[in-house]
Amino acid sequence: MTEQTAPKSPVTTEQFIEEIKEQLKYNQGVTVEQATDADVYVASSLAVRRHLMDSWATTQKDTVEGNTKAVGYLSAEFLMGKQLRNALLNLGMLSEFDDAVKALGHDPQLVVDAEYEPGLGNGGLGRLAACFIDSLASLGVPAFGYGIQYKYGIFKQEFDAEGKQVERPDYWLANEEPWGHIDYNRSQKVSFGGEVVEEDGKKVWKPAWSVRAVPVDYMVPGYASGRVNTLRLWSAKSYDEFDLLTFNKSEYLDAVKPQVEAENISKILYPEDSTPQGKRLRLEQQYFFVAASLHDAIRVFYPGQDKPDLTTFPNKITFQLNDTHPVIGIPELMRILIDEYGYDWNTAWDITTKTFNYTCHTLLPEALEVWPVDLINELLPRHMQIINEINDHFLEELKGLTRDKERINRMRIVTEGDYPQVRMAYLATAGGSHVNGVAALHSQLLKDVTLRDFSDLFPTKFTNVTNGVTPRRFIRLANPRLSALITEGLGTDKWLSDLELLQGLVPLADDDEFVKKFAEVKHANKVAFANFAKDRYGFDANPDTMFNTMVKRLHEYKRQSLKILALIARYAAIKNGTINVDDVLPRTVFFGAKAAPGYYMAKLTIQLINNVARVVNNDPDVKGKLAVHFPANYNVRLAQHLIPATELDEQISQAGKEASGTGNMKFALNGALTVGTLDGANVEIRERVGAENFFLFGMTVDEVDALYEEGYNPAKYYEADPRLKMAIDMISNGTFSNGDRNTYAPLVADWLTKDYFMTLADFTSYADIQYQIEDLYRNPMEWNRKAILNVANTGFFSSDRSIEDYLERIWHTGPLA
Repeated sequence: MTEQTAPKSPVTTEQFIEEIKEQLKYNQGVTVEQATDADVYVASSLAVRRHLMDSWATTQKDTVEGNTKAVGYLSAEFLMGKQLRNALLNLGMLSEFDDAVKALGHDPQLVVDAEYEPGLGNGGLGRLAACFIDSLASLGVPAFGYGIQYKYGIFKQEFDAEGKQVERPDYWLANEEPWGHIDYNRSQKVSFGGEVVEEDGKKVWKPAWSVRAVPVDYMVPGYASGRVNTLRLWSAKSYDEFDLLTFNKSEYLDAVKPQVEAENISKILYPEDSTPQGKRLRLEQQYFFVAASLHDAIRVFYPGQDKPDLTTFPNKITFQLNDTHPVIGIPELMRILIDEYGYDWNTAWDITTKTFNYTCHTLLPEALEVWPVDLINELLPRHMQIINEINDHFLEELKGLTRDKERINRMRIVTEGDYPQVRMAYLATAGGSHVNGVAALHSQLLKDVTLRDFSDLFPTKFTNVTNGVTPRRFIRLANPRLSALITEGLGTDKWLSDLELLQGLVPLADDDEFVKKFAEVKHANKVAFANFAKDRYGFDANPDTMFNTMVKRLHEYKRQSLKILALIARYAAIKNGTINVDDVLPRTVFFGAKAAPGYYMAKLTIQLINNVARVVNNDPDVKGKLAVHFPANYNVRLAQHLIPATELDEQISQAGKEASGTGNMKFALNGALTVGTLDGANVEIRERVGAENFFLFGMTVDEVDALYEEGYNPAKYYEADPRLKMAIDMISNGTFSNGDRNTYAPLVADWLTKDYFMTLADFTSYADIQYQIEDLYRNPMEWNRKAILNVANTGFFSSDRSIEDYLERIWHTGPLA
């Protein structure tokens, strides 16, 4: 990994002041005196954008004209976070911005806060994609991020008076958005429906309707690399937006029907797909952005050529399929090559399989997408023909590799029966060069369990790339106090581009003065978060308590239920006198999570957590020793405030269910200790920080499998641990539902009869390790030494290292000259 010195600002503070004034005058149309914080934000952003333009143009030119293969990162999600601070950091302009804005009479933080965060992702998948395109630019690798410009991002989460999640539209484009550049001249036509006919011995798709995919380009500046890549998000528009004849007949809604139907495609991230209409819209979205992206890449790399030699396409760009959402790109590229460019099947397949690679992000069978054949036939009839042909060729290939007919049938891309379906993960595995998991354990389970038949017959396709996070956003920007201390301790700031340099902090864990400075940084971050929480959410968080955090998507396998049951058990022990409240270690617990709108059990869990918080936080018997807070609408902004303040991080999913996690990496890099199971990247984090610096509990993957095999009876664990029994009984008897015994009855029934992810089986181990955690926390010097060792030994988990692994193991390319 190349060490890079911090970039030098292209302007002085005085010059930047004048640039902001110019933008205020000519773009915002206001004087300095009239300008609001939002005006100054837009003006500053436009000024910064101008400083990136030359590098952006040069990078695009070099990408096309050079001999370095580019990367196309196809992802339904990109959780970028706010853009201004990140661009300022990568340009070396942070201090110039702060000084210029102050000189103009504004608070820099309020100006930065005026930027609305784009919610173009659901969680880890989108944050990972954002980290990866940041690292690609920082390493100087030519790359395009391709996705959708959703008008409404992931929903804005609120809680009602009963603690229930309420989903509100997140119209992130409501205010001026200075970063995206709409380019109507480079739009693409994307078609749907219709029929396939035979003409002159060739199959010809006659679509029923088409939409216009309009690109919105965002610059992705690298840190100190001089390179600026492109995130190209597609917005759906109608070719026939308005029917004047219909309008003139006073049928106003019908007049704009084509526009509404087209724009629905890019309206919202992950439409609810429990209905046929929702499923249809999801497939439309996936094909829309992939088809536009493939045609765009051909336009980019073969400018002005009507019939380019597309056998060179895999040398121009390699596409990474980020989960199964973009897998429809495989039959789409085949269709382009055969139908539009006249290649024979074998040549087209050779080009296609060299072009795509697939990242699998799950081990849960229900998360591996399948699409009904009938739906694909209806929306994309030519693609269904091609998928069937891929399936036929693949089955023939398998017959040459194995005589096991059952295995061959298990590996079908298109299932048989009355309601056949297309298995997108199987299509991706058959149609791509490489398949990777996202943590060592996950990749092994992918080979041993989820895609075992494929890995047995195609072992060289499978590899691992452990996830990583960008240190620029998630340490330098999120945690400036710790960043300054790291730079002081190492005597250099080059760690921002080579995170393994954090190893130099190991000896400082034995330096009492450095440990005290580290403790002061952590406490200052806690105070800062308490102030932020008070201002933003209205709750009081005591910075003199342990800050204990669990933030991640609300899903049963992630086991927020385990955390809340342990909290209730502690509360019950205080109430019944089992433990003396005066002896309790003060702890403040933060949850952050959204549940999918149709996920009933997850939403019920959110309601429970909120009502536990209501009861516990207002009970004088607790004496402030235990507090629970659930700030709504967890996003990157909240993460950048909460992660640096956290002392104990919860990574407590059932072993074998979490692919990797990246939150665990962010917390460890910011000096939190982890309590966790041997799941996902926890395994590698524990190996690197040392078992003595990680709080391990719970069953292993093998023990989980064995318990499933012998027959799991959750009620046995309920009866065996009085703490667990008391916690569940308190929920059941209405303690957290104003006496209503029915509110949480479905949760209780599930725990006692199903409990598929074995929350109850791991409860005792989890509750017991809390004593070890609290004993260590009572020794602050020792706690902080271990926290420093977590920071020092987690440099491996940089997204820069992840990208270098992709470059070496999968993409076989490198930086531009």
